[in-house]
Amino acid sequence: MPDSILKVENLESWYGDAQVLHGLSFELKKGEVLALIGANGAGKSTLLKSIAGLLPKKTGTISFHSTRIDHLAANDIVAKGVALVPEGRRLFPSLSVEENLILGGQVARKGPWTLAEIYNLFPILSEKRKLPATSLSGGQQQMVAIGRGLMSNPDLILLDELSLGLAPIVIKDIYALLSKIISNGLSAILVEQDVNRALESANHFLCMQEGRISLAGAPKSFSKDQISAAYFGM
Repeated sequence: MPDSILKVENLESWYGDAQVLHGLSFELKKGEVLALIGANGAGKSTLLKSIAGLLPKKTGTISFHSTRIDHLAANDIVAKGVALVPEGRRLFPSLSVEENLILGGQVARKGPWTLAEIYNLFPILSEKRKLPATSLSGGQQQMVAIGRGLMSNPDLILLDELSLGLAPIVIKDIYALLSKIISNGLSAILVEQDVNRALESANHFLCMQEGRISLAGAPKSFSKDQISAAYFGM
């Protein structure tokens, strides 16, 4: 695939003795957004954790910029240019907003995202930069989590359950900024509860069911009925 940034081949992953992913293969181009959809327990978050190096028990290959990363530790994968915005945000409660953001930049990769640019993107974070990160509202905490990921200046950002637990108006505001976040050739993989919103935001999608890909392609290539059938296994 021309300009392929990520290539996953026959990926299988486990939690202990329980196999969760079964032979997943796909590619992602530079600058594209890939949506992962599927019911709870389908393996979406497990796939992101496998790419990010947080799930060591796996087989198959994961290549990033044509170099295998499936054997690397999570911190080395971040240094290569892959950032994970985890489900539940996982901010450091003892640190301020600004300190959480600064931690994201410790890998010192060159790129457009600086502390000033994060504050331009999310002005409310500048106002609250000295407050404990976990004292903020859920939507503001999600902004911190996104900003922390961007501070590593990744080439690929993994967004896990971007709207989980957020009010509809907050979700709308965050998605309004997504096109600005996914800029300058940044690629993204998006896990989202709202299937319609995920498909509207993506160039391609993977529908997962019980750790396998049940449907894949461009959202406009399939009807709602086809996507629903793949989602529910009908």
